[in-house]
Amino acid sequence: MAGNITVLRPERPDDLDPASLTRLLSRLAREHRVPGAQLAVRHQNRTLLASTGERVHGTGVAVTAEAAFPLASVTKPFTAALAMVLVADGDVGLDEPLAGCLPEFGAGRSVTLRQLLTHTGGLVANVEEESLPRDRWVTRHCGEHQLAHPPGSGFSYSNAGYVVVGRLVEAVTGMTWREALEGILLDPLGFTAAYAVGPTGRTPVSGHAVHWSGRRTIPVDQQVPAVEEPNGALALSAAELARFAGLFLPGTDGQGLLEKATVAEMCRDQLGDAQIEPYGMASGWGLGWARYTDPDSDAPVFGHDGTGDGISCHLRFQPATGTVIALNTNAGTGQRLWADLAGRLADAGLPGARPQPAAPPASCVPSPPPDAVTGRYINGDLVYDIDPDGAGGLQLSIGGRTHSRLVMGHGLRFTAQEIDDARNEFHGRFLPGAAPGEAPLLQLAGRLARKWHEKG
Repeated sequence: MAGNITVLRPERPDDLDPASLTRLLSRLAREHRVPGAQLAVRHQNRTLLASTGERVHGTGVAVTAEAAFPLASVTKPFTAALAMVLVADGDVGLDEPLAGCLPEFGAGRSVTLRQLLTHTGGLVANVEEESLPRDRWVTRHCGEHQLAHPPGSGFSYSNAGYVVVGRLVEAVTGMTWREALEGILLDPLGFTAAYAVGPTGRTPVSGHAVHWSGRRTIPVDQQVPAVEEPNGALALSAAELARFAGLFLPGTDGQGLLEKATVAEMCRDQLGDAQIEPYGMASGWGLGWARYTDPDSDAPVFGHDGTGDGISCHLRFQPATGTVIALNTNAGTGQRLWADLAGRLADAGLPGARPQPAAPPASCVPSPPPDAVTGRYINGDLVYDIDPDGAGGLQLSIGGRTHSRLVMGHGLRFTAQEIDDARNEFHGRFLPGAAPGEAPLLQLAGRLARKWHEKG
């Protein structure tokens, strides 16, 4: 592998200049106040790497190509691949109720592994944080009566669902999630296991909170409870992410780890019949992978994003062109760096790099908010309150704290602009009910919440 890379020349997208890509990454990191970042790009069967900045702000300790970054939710595709190995071996069925092999999973009489991997199982968005072994946690929090939505009724991003997948892996293999992940996936790939918290083979870089008003950049510790390891504990380099994504490119045949049929199934859009798709996150969803629309071609792009305590990581790959892009950053502002970088790479001609527009279509001109959308919406312990802002608009509170101003568009779609920093935007929609004027569901960044009085 080459040591560094840089911007692609627009007239020759296969011409990679190591020095210029490193300069680009460094400049964007400064602009977005990201202390340290890694980039891996695979194109035309070559993988090239760039790194910049510091592991911990102000220490002078450089980020190297080998440094492990906390991946947050980019952990999920690894857990999904692990589960799919078990499916390929015949140890568990994708469409069989899970109660048979996971008795403590109370909702397992109606929920399947396919639904968990595609966020259509109806489990709540967030995990109740308790110091319980994973099996006891599943028993306590994953009963039929605790589902937020009927299984299979629509997409709602769920961290809790991947806790259950991790527990399923443990029940089937007789190993802990870490032992299974390392023995089945990481070790064969030649990766040294690293985790955001707990015992780890490599110490990951620190996350950072960036305070724009005070011009402060503060290191922050990762907070990943042990029960949530399967959905957010892994830490790896951008080079390792690119190699993992390479398992899903044509001609690799999973490098002996994943069967060709498994690769195809994980990348197939599983939401064709879903009434509620992952608006605000992606255009579709496979088994562990988000599916994105590439506006520059008809070829789909797959990947996942991860945001945690002061980190932001992003992975994309396009099987049709063999392109992979992996970016690790150690600041929350890395999301903006990613959007800026991906757009520049796409403008320079790199296939599959252009980010999918998350904003409502241009035809969705701002419109007055209807009264029916105000109220409280819940998903487990996630509580959204939509209230008038006193100026003819709406504001969003999350968990009782004012969070965003809503800019309404056509078809009950909206953009949520953070009050503390309007540059941070999230996209969502209200879903109408059967009766005129009803809006019983709120979907924000892929999470689906139901209006409180509907639960009543």
